[in-house]
Amino acid sequence: MNFKKVKLKSPYSYAYAIISLFFLVWMIFLDTHSLLVHLELSKEIENLNERKKFLESEIKKDNKLIIDLNNIDSLEKFAREKYRHKKNNETILIVE
Repeated sequence: MNFKKVKLKSPYSYAYAIISLFFLVWMIFLDTHSLLVHLELSKEIENLNERKKFLESEIKKDNKLIIDLNNIDSLEKFAREKYRHKKNNETILIVE
């Protein structure tokens, strides 16, 4: 039997490799600031930014409505359309 002697590198190089591998696994999966947490937080930030844009557009619509409702004619029209208010002795027929 011929066994070739395998020349091992420095034992420290294996220790560095094992420690480096452990460090990468720790940082990617186990740490509180891991890559997975960062990806999840980035997705949440995107969702919040989309919601912010939607709410800003709703605020603009509401501000325009408030300005329009300062006029008494617009206020009466709004009340009739949205809340079906009516004048005295008036009948409302809703046609759909």
